[in-house]
Amino acid sequence: MSGFNNYNLSISLEDNIKIIKEIFKNDDTLIFRLFENQYDNRYKCCIIFADGMVNNSIINDTIILPIVENTRLKKKSDTSDAIDELQYRVILANNVIKSKDLNQLIDGITNGSTILFLEGTDKFLIISTVGWETRTIEEPPSERIIKGPRDGFIESIMENLSMLRRSIKSPDLKFRFMTLGEKTRTKACVCYVEGIANEKLVDELFKRLDSFNMDGTLTINNIQETIKDHPLSPFKTTGNTERPDVVAAKLMEGRIALFLDGTPVVMTIPFMFIESFQANEDYYTNFYYGSINRMLRILGFLITTSIPALYLAFATFHQELIPTPLVLSISAARQDIPFPTIVELMAMLVVFEILREAGTRMPTYIGQALSIVGALVLGQAAVQARIVSAPVIIVVGLSGVTGLMIPSIAGVSIICRILLLLLASGLGIHGYNIGVLFLLVHLFSLQSFGVPYMSNINSFKLQELKDTAIRTPWWYMKYRPRSISPKNPKRKPIGENDNE
Repeated sequence: MSGFNNYNLSISLEDNIKIIKEIFKNDDTLIFRLFENQYDNRYKCCIIFADGMVNNSIINDTIILPIVENTRLKKKSDTSDAIDELQYRVILANNVIKSKDLNQLIDGITNGSTILFLEGTDKFLIISTVGWETRTIEEPPSERIIKGPRDGFIESIMENLSMLRRSIKSPDLKFRFMTLGEKTRTKACVCYVEGIANEKLVDELFKRLDSFNMDGTLTINNIQETIKDHPLSPFKTTGNTERPDVVAAKLMEGRIALFLDGTPVVMTIPFMFIESFQANEDYYTNFYYGSINRMLRILGFLITTSIPALYLAFATFHQELIPTPLVLSISAARQDIPFPTIVELMAMLVVFEILREAGTRMPTYIGQALSIVGALVLGQAAVQARIVSAPVIIVVGLSGVTGLMIPSIAGVSIICRILLLLLASGLGIHGYNIGVLFLLVHLFSLQSFGVPYMSNINSFKLQELKDTAIRTPWWYMKYRPRSISPKNPKRKPIGENDNE
């Protein structure tokens, strides 16, 4: 945007039109509409807007018609009074801003506003006339639930903010806008609840966003990978969701949300490791059932990352630890198999991931059939052809299915599974133990915007453990996470049992 500082607007309408045409050279979507008041031709105007991004009815009814047919419009001796006359007494739009900043003019056109120039002044009006089509509000496919609200964010940032406002009807809910990307000029909004959110976290987020210097910002992932604490770690230290109820709940715990225009995904910080196993449906069902589901997800993560490595370690290095009938069964199944166990496991894990990816990219009604039939057919054929053994098919299938229980960390699960498998192939159970130890050390060394990644899990305070591996009833969760909201930790006034 700095290149536009070479242009200077003048009081000549014709010169100003030439400047805008030069800036938007070779852009045929830009519309220039000249008109004047039919009773006083000294009110000569030109509106400029991008076709397809505005509501034509708003332009016709609130800008052109009031100016053209106004019978009491009088030319002022001062040109600044004339532009004020149009802004305050003629134009009927609900959002009109007077400016002479060329950067604001460019932003206005590219964001769907209409620019009004008047002969005799170098100032212009930016009139809100946004009118492009947006997707209807529907439940996010990746976060479907049985109970709870069905709405989800869409690509319009203002519509998304309105959904959040409907959930938190408080003046303490703050919206602070900024623009990201030198070329894309994408509108972003930082949201938090004043008095609950940690002000240091808010300042830190703005500090990192100010240092964001990419020329294009099209997805929230562009920002996440740039501003997170540990960019090389496979574990995500920033959350993301497409559900307004999830964002509202996180804001009420003291977290901060970042909205980006053009994407339905909203980033939340800070993000804890335990959040990967939490689902919004846990809070819409009975706390017993929600706790069981959450523990199943944690168990699923342990199984999907560990069972291939443990099977390889026991079957290859530590057969004495397996019951004799099971050893004989595995040995019989491996008769005439030409490949070592590590090759079997790696090959079948790769095939499973290929089928999963193919099923994801295909249409829904074809993808499900492809995944199920492909796995059954290929697995059965591989066993009958004596390429792989039946126990390997069982291990890979169990590892793959449990990995689908936690889609938010599916990528991390694959990386951990392969690393543990490679360590177990060389050192057996000791290699697996070393891998788990390094994994735990890495997890406890991570931070999310200065907040320890495992802060709730390693706490010795009962209140901070009541929404981790299990979900206790709401009346027991009296405090917000202190590591996130130290300023206002109480959810509600409580009595004598403050230290529970």
